[in-house]
Amino acid sequence: MKASASRTDGFAERKQIVLCADDFAVHEAASRGIAQLAAKGRLSATSVMVLSPRWRQDVALLQDLRGRIDVGLHLDWTSDFALRTGHGCSLNAAMFKAVLGGFNVATARAVISHQFDAFEAQWQAPPDYVDGHQHVQQFNGIRQALVQVLHERYGAQPPYLRISQAPIGLKGHIITALGAMALRQLAATKHIACAANLSGIYDFKGDGSRYAALMNQWLALAAEGDIVMCHPANRAEPEDEIGQARHRELDYLASSAFTDALQRHRVQLVRGATLVNHAVNA
Repeated sequence: MKASASRTDGFAERKQIVLCADDFAVHEAASRGIAQLAAKGRLSATSVMVLSPRWRQDVALLQDLRGRIDVGLHLDWTSDFALRTGHGCSLNAAMFKAVLGGFNVATARAVISHQFDAFEAQWQAPPDYVDGHQHVQQFNGIRQALVQVLHERYGAQPPYLRISQAPIGLKGHIITALGAMALRQLAATKHIACAANLSGIYDFKGDGSRYAALMNQWLALAAEGDIVMCHPANRAEPEDEIGQARHRELDYLASSAFTDALQRHRVQLVRGATLVNHAVNA
């Protein structure tokens, strides 16, 4: 997914990237925080957890943002919501399964189709893109099923795919090794557009200054068409193991320090769908 940079002022071109907030509907604080940031132009995409019981009500928060940001499906096998459905498992179990033979493709197809149905029932439109909670979209067995479902369900105009190809850090390399290139290659066989690299990966530790420094690094290293993910919320939910980190992220993304960083690194936040359409029509 590539596009030539657009000239937005008289001095230099800006690189266009997607800033994507994961976990919309995981809880109210995340949904409201994401909607608030998007309304201010501080995000250009959000990924929805459709197995959450909040999805039915929190979708209303996105209606005024329709067409202004990408709204995508956050495929889920490893959350508490997924565990309650019967198909879910822990992240460690999912990783072992992916490495030791992979998920059953037929079963995965049914799970994926159900999540597309749940998305479209509330949004009344297909998702702009698909990714995965804890990057399960590219696990062995799930990736094959996903490409099949996208091709059969949407034909020549499928949502684009977020590829968790993360070139920075040990955690990023592990995530990449769990199927990034394999998913990209499968998608190419069905002419499904894919995003470039993914960043925003860290251990959710540290204070606001550390997050600001990491975001500056991600913006500096990002290339045209890359996705930077984030996980903001407007308050720290005590039952959420990364609740404090979510709140720190929102504080920074809502601040003038973040807009200063965008200017300093000459970054323009855009919808991934815009980049895909540009690439297709180029």
